Amino acid sequence: MASSTSETTGKALGVSLEAARKVIRAGQEKAKEISVPMNIAIVDAGANLVAFERMEGAWIGSIDIAINKAFTSRAFDIETKALGENSQSGDQFFGIHASNHGRVMVFAGGVPLKVKGQVVGAVGVSGGLGKQDQAVAEAAAEAFGA
Repeated sequence: MASSTSETTGKALGVSLEAARKVIRAGQEKAKEISVPMNIAIVDAGANLVAFERMEGAWIGSIDIAINKAFTSRAFDIETKALGENSQSGDQFFGIHASNHGRVMVFAGGVPLKVKGQVVGAVGVSGGLGKQDQAVAEAAAEAFGA
């Protein structure tokens, strides 16, 4: 259940706790399917943490990474995978990982959450290979609009 735009104020309502939990559950289902325990974080439109869960056995070192992937995806309204592809030496975003006190993650696993094309939050996933993190993040984000 994604949040929506208020008909009376026109303001984006963002990501509710209920919606964040639904997104996390969808991510966990995908993580179980691929047999990789994950850390999954959800942030709102202001890049503030709404919900976080660490699956049993997920790497402790990936807690901060998942949260920062969600932050990065919302802060720049882009998938962290795409940001990483554009932040290589000589590319337009080279060095961006050093911004925001080192919170910017430039590898796969962060995906924006959208309502009617407007970014209202993001999901960040960490615990596996980049392609695994990305697959779980995409499955989680897909559940946001469902």
